[in-house]
Amino acid sequence: MPTLRLTKHHGSGNDFLVLLDPDGVHPIDAGLARALCDRHTGVGADGLIRASAGTAGTQLTFELRNADGSAAEMSGNGMRCLAQAAVDAGLVDGRDFIVATAAGQRAVSVHREEAPGLRTVSVDMGAARVSGSPGRATVDVGNPHLVLQVGDAAALAAPTETPDPAVNVELVLPGPEPDALTMRVFERGVGETLACGTGAIAAAAAAHQWGLVGTHVVVHQRGGDGIVDLCAHTTVLTGPTQRVARVEVDRP
Repeated sequence: MPTLRLTKHHGSGNDFLVLLDPDGVHPIDAGLARALCDRHTGVGADGLIRASAGTAGTQLTFELRNADGSAAEMSGNGMRCLAQAAVDAGLVDGRDFIVATAAGQRAVSVHREEAPGLRTVSVDMGAARVSGSPGRATVDVGNPHLVLQVGDAAALAAPTETPDPAVNVELVLPGPEPDALTMRVFERGVGETLACGTGAIAAAAAAHQWGLVGTHVVVHQRGGDGIVDLCAHTTVLTGPTQRVARVEVDRP
């Protein structure tokens, strides 16, 4: 039975298991993701990421399975976790590199270690395409999002089922400070999570189009804050990434 060596990381509480597989000998599938991500019988995570060899012009290829085993095109926090794992392991040259994903190429920048296992990581996430009307918008950030503005903190905190399991859903409230949002997120294939990187970008892009925030936005989430910069033709997500553990498991 093969042994898998993984690391566990989180970005603002959005946690991932990262499998570095530059030789391409450890494919991942729905069953493996479900087994490893189970918080009672597995290691526990919101998703399983595999980093394999890059394609032309990239150093790595990003592959993500959600906790329910479904494949996901992109994850901003997952990209930051993969980038930290790759730099820590010496798998890439330098701290600025390009990663191939199902949503296209993404550039990452990994900063110096600030404390044991803690780095700030930025990801150029590409353009956010917003459509809809004020208070309700669909946003494409390489994966699909539905952003809904709520009226007050009570509405944001009210118990609710996943609003639409087919897309990632963000409930947002402007503030509490200028150019900031408070966000609650329900991720496709996972359910409610402590944070979502692409969700933060979607929320910031929609709120900017609605005239609620500028181009440098702090997104407050249950697991911590993310910084979104809305540029002319792209978006950049920045935040802390923490390595939690190194894990060895027998492949189920």
